[in-house]
Parts: sequence; structure tokens; C-alpha cells
Amino acid sequence: MCWHTVRSGVEVEPRVKKTSTRLADGRELIYYDSRDDTVRDAADLRPLGPTSTASEIRYDALLDEWVVIASHRQSRIYHPPADECPLCPSRDGRLSEIPAADYDVAVFENRFPSLTTAAGPVAAEQVAEPLPRLARPGVGRCEVVCFTSDHDASFADLTPGQVALVLEAWTDRTAELSAVPGVEQVFCFENRGEEIGVTLGHPHGQIYAYPFVTPRTERMLAAAAAHRRRTGRNLFDDLLAAEREAQGSPGDRVVTAGEYWTAFVPYAAHWPYEVHLYPNRRVADLLALGDAERAEFCVVYLDLLRRFDLLFGESGTDRAGAGRTPYIAAWHQSPVGSGGPGNSGELALHLELFTIRRTVGKLKFLAGSESGMDVFINDVSPETAAQRLREVSP
Repeated sequence: MCWHTVRSGVEVEPRVKKTSTRLADGRELIYYDSRDDTVRDAADLRPLGPTSTASEIRYDALLDEWVVIASHRQSRIYHPPADECPLCPSRDGRLSEIPAADYDVAVFENRFPSLTTAAGPVAAEQVAEPLPRLARPGVGRCEVVCFTSDHDASFADLTPGQVALVLEAWTDRTAELSAVPGVEQVFCFENRGEEIGVTLGHPHGQIYAYPFVTPRTERMLAAAAAHRRRTGRNLFDDLLAAEREAQGSPGDRVVTAGEYWTAFVPYAAHWPYEVHLYPNRRVADLLALGDAERAEFCVVYLDLLRRFDLLFGESGTDRAGAGRTPYIAAWHQSPVGSGGPGNSGELALHLELFTIRRTVGKLKFLAGSESGMDVFINDVSPETAAQRLREVSP
């Protein structure tokens, strides 16, 4: 077990107790609790057999990137009734992925992972050069992060103290997964809403530990390296400074700014409503955040999520989830070991939050230009989106 204390004016997270245990099929389950006297000894009584995975990664020579092939995921749980939710606590004789009758934050290995430490051997197809057929086991790890035991809540319903506990879980998992042999990047994220493709309604996110640096991160690193060569400065520092300096001008895209964090709509936003949240001090990853930065994040992030729920009406307060704004929230942090060639700590930790909804009752679909050519066409100007998000202050 471990302990962590956050202090910044108001103490939002007194202490964190971490308890690691095992589910019936051997997968790891970790509880993060705010009380030091919490006992987590409930056993998983389900008659589970061992998990079976067939994950591999294949090299796309045309795009110079890796693709994960995980055909076993076709049988994963799909939109179960609320009273059969596998992420709720085990109560009233119904057993779930969480053996305890209640919990604060719980993290466990996905039963249907895209990447797994148990991946078997993969034989590369033998094809003569110059067209390589490269494949290797999909070794990594995929975890589920349950933000709360309340099935009908959402992240925006949490208190700052609960958010601090989730942040501690993200940070702890980043540290542990970064130490796993073969892992090159750790990605914490949340998908919310059926429109996004979420198959379980319980408030939760995921963590992927990749055996390679992702294509998006590679592009960021290349852009940062080019900016450094051209200007001698850090790209992320300059980007954040430009947005903060533009506050109050006709091109103001800042949604909210605090002493330690700034949230803004990027100049070339891909999505109709997209916000990037940066710590004002450049750090590489979640582990590098200080206590004051952690405390303010809990408040600023809740503010952003509540603004998103107000974008398309008052339906965001619906406890059943109907009408809540669908979104993806994605943490970008430096790859393990500074990310390999070309990255000397250049990438800045930040969170990207966006919705696929462009207006009431209408979604932004990734059609021909976006899906076929990776060229986004945004239906809302970034300046208009920022103004709208400022106007819907919760």
C-alpha cells in the first residue's frame, strides 16, 4: 500500500491507501481509498476461467506505424442492463469485477485487452524484401479505471477530493506501467457516451501501456524537434504563451485560466468543441506535477467538464446519462525514457478534451476527408467555440 498527500491552500486529498489484490482469473485489481482504515479483503467468488487473448501488433509499411490486431475482443460485454453492470460493486448476491460492496476508485486489468502481458508468440510472415511483413506479440497492458461506485454518476459529478483520488490513480499507474519491460508509452483516457462507442455506462476510463510510441505522439515530437531547430525554443511553451497573451483580444481562445493551469481551444482545433488543458509550468508527465498543480487541476477540470455538459442545454444534469455531452478526454505525456530518438524532454504534459457533437442533435462524423485523408474539416470556428464555453459557466 502507499500514501500520498496533496496540499495547496485547501487540502483536497488527505491520504491515499492503495491495496492490490487478484481476481478469480488472476488479473490484478487495485483499490485506491481516501481512508487509511479501509480494509479490502473481499474475494472474487466468480467461477472464472483463464483469459484467452490473441493480441499482436503488425507493422503498416505504407504509413510507417504499428496496428494492434485483437480479434478476441469481439466477444466483450456490450451494453448490459444497469443491474448487470460489471463495474458496479458486488452487492445483493450479484458478483461483478469489483468484489467489494463499495469502493472509491478501482483499477483492474481488462478481461478483454487490446494489449496484454500474456500475449503469445507471433510468427512473422516471411515475405521477401522490399515489402516486410513484420509482426510481434501485442505485449503491453490495458486497465480499466472505475472513477466511482455510483453507476448513474459521471466524472463531472465528482467532488474535487474524488478527482484528486483519480489523479493519484492515474499517476501511480503511469509510474508502475512505465517500469514494465517493453512499455514505451502510457496513455490515460476516458471515453464517455454511446455516441463515442462506450459499451459500459458506468463512469470509467482506461489506461493503455503501449509497446511502441504512438503515431500521434511521434508527430508531436517531430514538430517540437523542428520548432527547436528553427527557433531554439520549446514548441509547447510557445503555444501556451501565445494563447495566454491573446486573452482579451478578438482572437481570445482561453476558456479558463488559473495560477497553475490554462484551458484553451487550439488555434487549429479539429473538433467543433475541443479544449486543451496545460499546466502553466511545462512538465513531462503526471509524476512531475507538484501538489499545488494537482489541487488546482481538480477544480479546473471539473469546471471544464461541467461547461461541456451545458453546451447543448441543461440535459447534462440528467443522472441517467441521457443528453450528457459525449466526449473523449486524453492525457498526453512524454513516452517512457523521454520517448526515444529526437525527444529530449520536449513533449509537455497536457489533457485534450473534445466532443463529437457539433450542435444540438447533430454529430461530427469522420467521413471521407477525415477518415480517408486525415484532413479535418471543423464546422465551428475555434474562437466561437471558446466564447460559447466561456458563456456556459456552471
